[in-house]
This record gives sequence, structure tokens and C-alpha cells, in this order.
Amino acid sequence: MQTILGVRFKKAGKVYDFGPGRLDIKKGDHVIVETVRGMECGEVVVGPHEVEDSAVEMPVRIVQRIATAEDLQRVVDNKAREKEAFAVGEKKIAAHKLPMKLVDVEYTFDMNKIVFYFTADGRIDFRDLVKDLASVFRTRIELRQIGVRDEAKLMGGMGCCGRPLCCATFLGEFAPVSIRMAKEQNLSLNPTKISGICGRLMCCLKYENDGYCNGVCCGQRRSVSHEPEQGSIVATTEGDGKVISVNTQRHTATILLNNGRTVVSNWDDIVERDPDEVAEGTEEAVLEQAAGGAEDVASSLRERRPQKKRYERSERSERPERNARGSRPQRDGQDGKSHRPRRPREKGERRDWRENRNANERPQDGKPRRPRRPRGTKGRDRRPNPGAPAGTEPKKHPDGGEKNE
Repeated sequence: MQTILGVRFKKAGKVYDFGPGRLDIKKGDHVIVETVRGMECGEVVVGPHEVEDSAVEMPVRIVQRIATAEDLQRVVDNKAREKEAFAVGEKKIAAHKLPMKLVDVEYTFDMNKIVFYFTADGRIDFRDLVKDLASVFRTRIELRQIGVRDEAKLMGGMGCCGRPLCCATFLGEFAPVSIRMAKEQNLSLNPTKISGICGRLMCCLKYENDGYCNGVCCGQRRSVSHEPEQGSIVATTEGDGKVISVNTQRHTATILLNNGRTVVSNWDDIVERDPDEVAEGTEEAVLEQAAGGAEDVASSLRERRPQKKRYERSERSERPERNARGSRPQRDGQDGKSHRPRRPREKGERRDWRENRNANERPQDGKPRRPRRPRGTKGRDRRPNPGAPAGTEPKKHPDGGEKNE
């Protein structure tokens, strides 16, 4: 067993383990420790506690001393020097015309090193820039390229929820976030709605993801019943239906019943139907429904079809007789317009019409009647009369046809 404590050097930064040694250190004290970059001043965020040897990376560094008032004043002075170094760094980057963006500058506690944090799209050759900065500050210079998430963590800002960014407030490390987390939580897959100011997926998607997966929420595992699939056929206490939507947090499902009603049931109150059984039941229901529908259609047609009056053999003699014009009298409910009787012709009327037609074709006043022109021959060339003398050409008639002289 070893006694260790947690020290943090930046706000919302990573917590590192150190040994207290023989010092009496409490949570909230500022201490001076030795790190890879040199001497640093940090705050104790985790008090001394016992842990197993296997849970600690060996060797464990020991705290040098508790920070004094002079040490804290040096930290404040270094903050002021960082602002001046940031302005000088921007000027030098513009002078060298490098495609990079300076994000932050950090001094070590003993001022032996200055770290410049920047972002860029690709690899940057900044060897000349380092030499130029070293000539100005007369100390060790380190340029470190960071990602967009680290940039948002260093600069801070406000999220879409109206609160300060989680990464700049309390998140010590970035947890991996995937688009599947948003899909399992039934969130909109629009990138503009699930992305933070850094352009990556929001870190808060990780918070409630355990409540939707494997039944883990806030580190506590609970038993979860089988989740019905959306679109599956299930049986409920009120009948069979189809699952429309599923609420994972409340363990409920919205079901559209076969009778058209919509109900919300718990997962424990529904049973998923077998696809083969559902197919057989559906086929029988369709056949039964089709047979019932055919009977309904036949009965409705029989009701709508008008019943004709039938006469038995014994009643044939009672049929109404035809009148003088040859038509039967009107039935009840008829106005007689649809069955108008034909006008009877008088005897010899057709013969008189033929005689009148022959009289119209006879010559009048000694002039022969012009023969009828066939239909569709107006304006077309006609062949000369076979009885006309040779050399006679047809002449055009004023009305558009041709005439032989």
C-alpha cells in the first residue's frame, strides 16, 4: 500500500499522482513538484489516501515543498509575462508567413522553458521561428501543435446549452464520442445540432449513453427487460399491434393496434409475436376478410338492383294490351319521355317519296341537271370526258374544279 495525492496544474486539467513524503498536506494546498518539464506549482485536488501498489505507476515522484507566498506571486508574474510572449509570438509568425494559429503561451514555474501552443491544418516547418523566438526570450522554446478540442479547452467559451464548456470547466480528459451514441439516444443526426464549438461531437453525448446501453446508469447496473424492435408485431393486453416508437429511458413502447387505436405499454406487458405465426394469421385474416367483403358486396348489389315485375303463366292473359299505335301504356313511375312511340307511316308513303326523288332528277326547262359531284373531289383534277374531241384540255371551273368544253 502507498499513500498518494492528486495534483492538478491547470483548471480542468489532468490529475497527476504524487507522494506526500513526510509533509502534512491537505486538499486545497498549493505545492511545488518536479515534473518532466521542470519545477511546477500545482493545487492538491485529491487528498492523501491509500492505494494498492499495482494501481500506481512506479516510480512515484515526491512533493518538494508546500508553496509559499513568494511562489504564488511568481505564478501571477508568469501569467503577465505569458501575455507579452503571446503578442511577440503572433508578430513572429506573421513575419515568417507560416500557416499556423497561436492559441496559448505557458511559462514554467522556474522560467526555464516557454511552451507555445498552436493549431494548423498540416505539418509546419517552424525551425526558423524557434531560432527567432529563442533570440528574443533567451530561454528554451517549445512549439506544440494541438487539436481543435484542445484549442476549445484552452480558450474556453459558452456551449449551445448556455453554460461554460464542459472541457474547460471540469473534464480532465476527453472521452471518445461516436455518432452511434446520438443514434441510440434517438437524437437528431444533424451535425450542426450535435456538434460543439470545436466542430466535433459534443462531449455531453457520453453522459447518458450508459443509460441507453447495457442498463448502466451512473455506475449502477440494473436489470433491463427485452427491448422490442421498432416495426415488430407484438401482442398486448388490448390486442395485437405494431411497434411505432420505443422510449428507452421509460421502458415503454408506442403500439398501433390492428383496430386503429394507439396505446403506450411497458416492455414487460408486451410479447413479441413469431413472424411465421403472424404470417399465417395474416393470410387467414386476409382470406376471411375477402370472403366477408365479397358477401357484403353481393348483398348490397342485390339490394340496389331494381326488381322487375314478373308474370306467371297464369297471368299472361292479364298483361296490358297494346294500343292502336303499337305501344304499351306507360307504367307507374315513368314519364314516357324515354319510350316515345314511333310515328306510324301511312300506306303508299314510301312509294310517293321515290316518285318525288325521280322527278327532281328530270330536266327542267330543257337544261340537263348537273350531275352530282362525288364527295371529296372538290379542287382535284378530273379526267377529260371520253366523248370529247382530241386536243380538248380541261379548263378550271371558277369554283375550284375543272370543266370540259
